[in-house]
Amino acid sequence: MAKNFKELRGKMSPESRARAEARAEQMIKDMALDELRAARNLTQEHLAKVWNVSQGFISQFEHRADMYVSTLGDFIKAMGGRLEIHAVFPDGDVRLTTFDALANPKTEEIAAAPKKAEKSDTKADTNHAKPRRARRVA
Repeated sequence: MAKNFKELRGKMSPESRARAEARAEQMIKDMALDELRAARNLTQEHLAKVWNVSQGFISQFEHRADMYVSTLGDFIKAMGGRLEIHAVFPDGDVRLTTFDALANPKTEEIAAAPKKAEKSDTKADTNHAKPRRARRVA
């Protein structure tokens, strides 16, 4: 017979409860991309529409181990977030600002960027919204 969670938790020692809460908090902080999307109550179909790609691409992307930082940033942005990269050392963490321009391009940087030749093909004009695909490394 199933037991009430409150009853089970009530029988736990304060130390056990603290360990369980710490473990749960760590599990929330450490997620794969598909788990993060699900935790934010988003479907692959919804992200595909926001990102202007197929649902299959979202599925493949979520399970890819190697990708461009800019593509990962686009994925996080489609979920309503912002990508930050941290380097972790024994003596402390450092937030890397090298990639900030990818996540938050400044108006001056966009204006200064060389413009591509206009294309008359409508499909080519919409391709800029699609994420860049990572190349495979053997």
